[in-house]
Amino acid sequence: MRRTPIVLALLGALAVTGCSSSGGQSAQSAPAVGSAAAPAGASASFAVITHGGAGDSFWDVVKNGAEAAGKQYGVKVTYQGDGDPAKQSQLIDQAVSEKVDGIVVSMANPDALKEAIGKAVAAKIPVVTINSGADSSKAFGAITHVGQSEDVAGRGAGEQLKAAGVTKLLCVIHEAGNVGLDQRCKGAEQTLGGTVERLQVDVSNLADVTSKVTAKLQSDKQVNGVLALNPAVAIAARDAIKDSGSQAKLATFDLSGDVVSAIKDGEILFAVDQQQYLQGYLPITFLNLYKNNLNTVGGGLPVNTGPGFVTKDNAEQVAKLAEAGTR
Repeated sequence: MRRTPIVLALLGALAVTGCSSSGGQSAQSAPAVGSAAAPAGASASFAVITHGGAGDSFWDVVKNGAEAAGKQYGVKVTYQGDGDPAKQSQLIDQAVSEKVDGIVVSMANPDALKEAIGKAVAAKIPVVTINSGADSSKAFGAITHVGQSEDVAGRGAGEQLKAAGVTKLLCVIHEAGNVGLDQRCKGAEQTLGGTVERLQVDVSNLADVTSKVTAKLQSDKQVNGVLALNPAVAIAARDAIKDSGSQAKLATFDLSGDVVSAIKDGEILFAVDQQQYLQGYLPITFLNLYKNNLNTVGGGLPVNTGPGFVTKDNAEQVAKLAEAGTR
């Protein structure tokens, strides 16, 4: 990934920034980066509204990043998440009515959020999109998008699985209608050189995830690879592989403490890491820069936070950061 000087400087600031109290740790104060910090006596309020449900370990890290940036810059950051696009739209409308200084929003279902985001833009509230919906971000009027290219990440996963000998892959989709998840499966399909079959599951029912993956592995012995798109689903798939007696190799997108431990133990080949802490931290930084200096970042292109890969070679180092709530 090509990194601009400003992004490199911002990444350097993370070394002195702790995680938020929401993860059981307190965010540590850090010096402001350049002129990004709000002037003394000034105040700003930014709303982060995602499609992540309560208790999701992935989105907990996003929240930690946003709140750490808020503490660093002395601005108010509120975080809310709802997997129902209609309710997520209502949260955006509420933020607009409260006249916040900026909105950060993930767009797993862009079309469902278009009207609400349009209201924010019409009210001259800057919007930064994150995680999903990069293709719609600019068209909807957002000042930038922060995340990873899901198709590029999927292709990278497919390449690594092919190298590991996988010829028939089960790609486990845990959220219906999430465009980014389908892009991941399509990307893997492009580079695997074998067959990719999708399996729809419900991330809110992990016991059922294990049951469905187990049933698939037992009924189709040719499946020798499983790609999870969520860390909790990855652990459920790991259990399914054990329960079914399958020798299928497992990989996943995104990190959790359990996933990192499973990589260290050789139960998961690798995790595609989109560094979601940055998806919380950088948008607050960018909105603060926009409010105080009218800066925009990315030049009309997304700011990439991934993909990176966590393997057995670097899992030990990442494990300590995952425990702290920043990876």
